[in-house]
Amino acid sequence: MATENLSFAAQVSEWAKSELERSEAVFQTAAQEVANEVRTPVAEGGRMPLKTGNLRRSLMASTSDMPRIQEGKTTFSDSGIEMIIAGAELGSTIYLGFQAAYAARMNYGFVGTDSLGRTYNQVGYGFVDAVAQRWPQIVAQAETKVGGRFEAGPVPQSG
Repeated sequence: MATENLSFAAQVSEWAKSELERSEAVFQTAAQEVANEVRTPVAEGGRMPLKTGNLRRSLMASTSDMPRIQEGKTTFSDSGIEMIIAGAELGSTIYLGFQAAYAARMNYGFVGTDSLGRTYNQVGYGFVDAVAQRWPQIVAQAETKVGGRFEAGPVPQSG
């Protein structure tokens, strides 16, 4: 940024615009990392159990409300999470939710008989909780990753 030719007000305006763009990029990058990490299979170092991939594909993103669970045996296809996150504006909320009816059982575990009379002794994998606990680190990593894409300029000084 060639600040020597700009008025102080123009320098502040340019700096503020750059900071907003950087902040939005950190927000989107961190949200995408959460979506990626929560879907990382056990075999690849994550906590997501992977048998058919249906649970993994049932993750959906929204900027309007939490995705709803789809009862019954539903087969999911990839939902375009990347496009939702990339279009999210700074200050908005990105909701990520699994739509598979068995997602909570796979995350938290379940021992007992369900409402359909099926008996389970399902260990929980904690894939949602593990990623949620890492949120501060994910944001810090996103800041580092995004930092290189933006010119780091000092806060304008008057005088």
